[in-house]
Amino acid sequence: LKMSWFWLYLPLHLLTGTSLCHAIKAPTTSSQQSFKTNLFNFYHSLILADGKETTIHLLKDIPKRYYFALEEGRVLAPFSVTVTPCDVPIEWSILVYKFLPEKAAPGDHVTQEVSKSQKASSIASTIFNYKGNSVETYMGMSSHAALYLLEFLSTERDTHITVYLTTDTTSGHLYPELPADPRVNVIGIGHTTVTLTWKHSPSVLQHRESIQYCLLVNEKHNYKSLCAAETAIRSSGMKLPPTLALSLSPYLLEPQQVMILSNSELSIINKVSSGEVRQVCMGTKNTYTVPSLSPNTQYYFDVFIVNLLTNASAAYTGTFARTLEEPEPKVTELKDDKVIHVVLDGKKQKFYSLQYQARHKKIHFTFQLCRGQIRVHITRNGKTVASENLSGLRYFSLKGKLLDTYLVHLRSTEEFNSSVKVQASPHFHKPLFPLLPESLKIKSFSKLRTCRSVTIAWLGTQEESKYCVYRKRIEEDQIWRELQSADRCSGPESRHKSEKVLCKYFYDLNLQRAVTTETIKGLEAGTLYLFDVYLFGPSGIPVRYHSKVVKTRKKC
Repeated sequence: LKMSWFWLYLPLHLLTGTSLCHAIKAPTTSSQQSFKTNLFNFYHSLILADGKETTIHLLKDIPKRYYFALEEGRVLAPFSVTVTPCDVPIEWSILVYKFLPEKAAPGDHVTQEVSKSQKASSIASTIFNYKGNSVETYMGMSSHAALYLLEFLSTERDTHITVYLTTDTTSGHLYPELPADPRVNVIGIGHTTVTLTWKHSPSVLQHRESIQYCLLVNEKHNYKSLCAAETAIRSSGMKLPPTLALSLSPYLLEPQQVMILSNSELSIINKVSSGEVRQVCMGTKNTYTVPSLSPNTQYYFDVFIVNLLTNASAAYTGTFARTLEEPEPKVTELKDDKVIHVVLDGKKQKFYSLQYQARHKKIHFTFQLCRGQIRVHITRNGKTVASENLSGLRYFSLKGKLLDTYLVHLRSTEEFNSSVKVQASPHFHKPLFPLLPESLKIKSFSKLRTCRSVTIAWLGTQEESKYCVYRKRIEEDQIWRELQSADRCSGPESRHKSEKVLCKYFYDLNLQRAVTTETIKGLEAGTLYLFDVYLFGPSGIPVRYHSKVVKTRKKC
């Protein structure tokens, strides 16, 4: 701001620490104390930057003050102040001191001061106050030189806010504009999806390349600003990238976060104690279907319009919706020792139920995950006895009463097909699968690689078993598909005969020495190979180790 006559005169005493009580003819008796208090407030205040968003940290019950000035000589000088609470409700107010070239009217609360060149008087008044956690904007106009004092107070706990002051209302807006109707509307609800739409922001039409919409989905409540949403997620123990709009780098993610990028849409999923928090930035599309939600669950949806250049945002009026209940799945009967192969279509059939009537007190459930991701939930007479995500091979040994009824609910957590093999058996001495080693990983030795051979190793067990090794030549662009889409339940019968390398038997009673190695020869130089090891137990059902990709040396 340019210096005006009062700006040179009044703050000089404040900045030098000289008491204005000697320079100003202070009010008498009843108003004298409030006059001194106002002087103290200015003395202990900070200048609020013009045209810049300022982050202010507030301590509980300790007010914080900022001030700014409007210069003399401007006719009807406009200004606006926008305050965004980033957590709890706050109290804030604006106090104005107007400096008049003439004497104030009788009866006003006035302080007079005399300079060498002219007389001036100041009128102090509160022009705005607010309490709450909504984003509020005060727009004002001044025809006289004035000094404004802003006071902020948090009475609940330590928090932070952002404040934006501008005295130039003609050169555009820091914050993206909201439409006349800023509501987010629900236009479709399914068992696992909710479809939303909202009116376009005028800013999208003007600055399409630097503006985008971001959606926040959570199970607690709606948020009135982007910084309030970020604060809530951080307080749940989650570190969050600076904003939804800037969360485009995978290295910013925490271990509890999952990032999905498809069809030019970025999704970040946070696993927090209060449920799932999902963030999606979808460019300038104003209709979006939120996928992979849980049935019969209430979700809250908030849309933010974000300026990628300034990182400023504006919040639409959020909404909420409850997904539909999943229809009761058909129940398939499980019989003793019989293996059932269950395939779940991630898009059409996400649930599958199996029922087992116990004829013994002890029951042994076996699950072998073949493809995708599946969650298993087991109940006994209506009470949950086990619930977890399946990984590889999993056993559940349960003890109950004769004729107990067990229900096994299987749910796909993927959009594509998932499959699993299930067996219920009272015969603990007849396991369906062989005894497994501590790890099913295959190790390769880089120093032993040559242009024509590769050496691999894997762990065995204390039980003599048969191991068969297979190899397959692949290309670089096939690695991900081979590793992700492989059916982990399929045995060697699904492999081409030319891929078989060898079969061998081995075991060691000392688990520390239950390791075997094999050097596979006759390979081509500079070529990628996929290696698989199958373990066969007494039942003849194989267990497949995790596939290993190794490349032979190009030059030797």
